[in-house]
Amino acid sequence: MISLRLYSLLSAEDSRALDKEAQDEWGFNVFSLIEGAGRLSAEVFVRHFGELFKTNPKISVFSGTGNNGADAMVMLRSWILSDLAEASHCALVVSRPPKSDEVVPWAETLKSLEKMKVPVLAWNGETGKNLIRDSDLIIDGIAGTGISGPLRGAAMEMVHAINSQKTKKPLVVSVDIPSGNSDEWKPGMTIIEADVTLAIEPQKSCIYNPAARPYAGIILPVNGIFPKEIINRYRDNNRGAELLDWESARLKVPKVKAYAHKYERGCVEIRAGSAGTTGAALIAARGAQAAGAGLVRLVVDDDIYPVLATGSGGIMVSPVSGKFQDFEGKFTPDAILLGPGWGRGENRVPVLEKALQKEKAGTPLILDADAIELSKNAKFSGNAILTPHPGELSRFSGIEKEDLLCRPAPALFKLSREINAVILFKSHVICIAAPDGRLGIVDGMAASLAAGGSGDLLAGICASIAARTARGGGFDAYNCAAAAASLLIAVAKTDNLRKRFTDPLELAGKAAELAGEAWLKA
Repeated sequence: MISLRLYSLLSAEDSRALDKEAQDEWGFNVFSLIEGAGRLSAEVFVRHFGELFKTNPKISVFSGTGNNGADAMVMLRSWILSDLAEASHCALVVSRPPKSDEVVPWAETLKSLEKMKVPVLAWNGETGKNLIRDSDLIIDGIAGTGISGPLRGAAMEMVHAINSQKTKKPLVVSVDIPSGNSDEWKPGMTIIEADVTLAIEPQKSCIYNPAARPYAGIILPVNGIFPKEIINRYRDNNRGAELLDWESARLKVPKVKAYAHKYERGCVEIRAGSAGTTGAALIAARGAQAAGAGLVRLVVDDDIYPVLATGSGGIMVSPVSGKFQDFEGKFTPDAILLGPGWGRGENRVPVLEKALQKEKAGTPLILDADAIELSKNAKFSGNAILTPHPGELSRFSGIEKEDLLCRPAPALFKLSREINAVILFKSHVICIAAPDGRLGIVDGMAASLAAGGSGDLLAGICASIAARTARGGGFDAYNCAAAAASLLIAVAKTDNLRKRFTDPLELAGKAAELAGEAWLKA
């Protein structure tokens, strides 16, 4: 059985430390690392975009004075050596010519390209712009993880020139990270607009920060450069984040036993909906069903009860004035979900307080939307998952939205520890933080989810997984959030849904298929 690879995301600082350790303690000199990174990056790109080379493309490498530029040069050299590219159709543009006594990787690698008759030019605005216009493929090696602050001088000029090309747009491929990106990047700072990023393992967390993520384009991992023992040690010491996907996250949740009855699959109670937002309540309940809950009880205000009670299938809909006011009744819930479309009226506070008492006693509690804002001063006991979007989390925490989107990891980790709850931060990239230091990233970039109801569906999926694992005695809030978020993104990226607009209830149907394949024993 082949084990799944767990991708670690490290800060630029930790990545530089890992690189230094590989050189100082493992005997990987800088030239061997650059040769490996460049050649493997070239192979990964060809694997995904091999058709491009059938047209004898014009390729231009734009390089700064760091190792990132040397990586890009090795890529070009590799393609020429393997007859995928012709030297006469290529060019190398450097931010400045190397000095005569400069013995550094980018200057040394440049020599081989000169010998291979690749035209080498120092950056000049007009000449450079003409070259950009005539290129089919641009390899961005302008700046890497070594930069501090915004790009300046020739590097900044090159990035602006590449970004401003509008008529014949070349394919822009960044090596490791888009030039200009860093742990400190924020909107307004110069950054290249890449179509593809060849992310060298360990991948850099800054490319997945929500504000910067769109500039990376398609992210292709490049592996096999550093010893896995070093990478694993950084990951195991909680030095970075875990890059999550459905294939790995679904393994965090056990399968349903073939002889299980409905109570063993977990009982979910949902308090949601109000006049005008009945859809949120229904979608959340459908999400709980889709992820495998054995019983779903939806308790709603009396005035919307007639709307939701009709046609709800296996969902047990009850008016709030009924006998389920204290999360008790015919069955005790294994997990509670509060908030989708719920409103923030004073009558919600007593319900929240009772739910917090259940959470303190060990019942998983998922708080979404309005319930998050109502719980601003709540004290959790390690059994809660909050699912805010940027506006909700900003109001809950007092942290500016820009700070959350530019560098969410430190803020989420600190906040998660302070409130003793898992935070599932929703945006086009999903970030999950746990009080024990675990941090997960789900690379979303699924435009079909930018619609009302997607978050309600996610909350319902979370509640279902929480209920089933709690019933089995293995509830882990982080693993629950990781599986739920990964499932939703996997659904949005399925072939029949990723290229069209849809209703969240249809997403629930596809989620049920993927969840069943993962967790129902044959």
